[in-house]
Amino acid sequence: MIERLAWVTTKDARGRDEDEPIALAALRGAGVQVDVVDWPDPDVAWSTFDRVVLRSAWDYPQRLADFLEWLQAVDAVTDLLNPIPMVRWSLDKHYLGDLAAAGVPITPTAFVEPGDDVAFPAGDFVVKPAIGAGSKDASVYGPDQHPAAAEHVERLGAQGTSVLVQPFLASVAIAGEWPLIFFRGEYSHAASKRVALPRAGTVDDLFAAETNAPHIASTEQVATAQAAVNVVSARVGTPAYARVDLVNDDEGHPCVLEVELIEPSLFLPYADRAAIDRMVMALTD
Repeated sequence: MIERLAWVTTKDARGRDEDEPIALAALRGAGVQVDVVDWPDPDVAWSTFDRVVLRSAWDYPQRLADFLEWLQAVDAVTDLLNPIPMVRWSLDKHYLGDLAAAGVPITPTAFVEPGDDVAFPAGDFVVKPAIGAGSKDASVYGPDQHPAAAEHVERLGAQGTSVLVQPFLASVAIAGEWPLIFFRGEYSHAASKRVALPRAGTVDDLFAAETNAPHIASTEQVATAQAAVNVVSARVGTPAYARVDLVNDDEGHPCVLEVELIEPSLFLPYADRAAIDRMVMALTD
């Protein structure tokens, strides 16, 4: 049993993680000493923790080189969750290609590399960076906004960033997304999520505004998300925690929008006590 745990955040995320008060109370109730610490803090002695858990380090895409260097330093002196191979796989949304190759249904995705020409789909579509968090630098465009979308793609490409172009599926405007949470590779609970992506603009905050609610996942949703987690487990090991965001395709079937293994919100305010207990076991066992 882990005795001392670091709950990793960053200065600008302090007080903004809805999971944090629920998780800290549950962990401390289980006898675990938990310290909330900022990952860039040079004064933290990481070796004094039995385990370091990535939670709300939501600024890592803007400081990626520093973040990767910090991961290596922490991994050298203590136990890191999720481990570095999972973090690296989940960093770049090119992993959607891995899922598709394994037969997991994904949101239709075109990858645009820096300098590549881009063809936008008909109707509304989303442009977002391959490495990003919290929907930052993601935007929705309409068929009359191709010049603005092209500027967005060019700007990200000039920074050396690969870009995803995805159709804005009709179901998203009606039903939103469904995040499904897994602990130690097994399904735990779900929520519904609506994300306020800007139209032809960008998210200036750490993350886009969300409206969330409880959700009971269907058998098909659980099977689709489990298939994605199984691919992760086969490639880089079973994650202590994972979140699979699903949307419905145009035929009404669930498909994977994203897989989050680094610092995913776990939607604990919408979970029951058993799910919170599963979280404690996943982080401390």
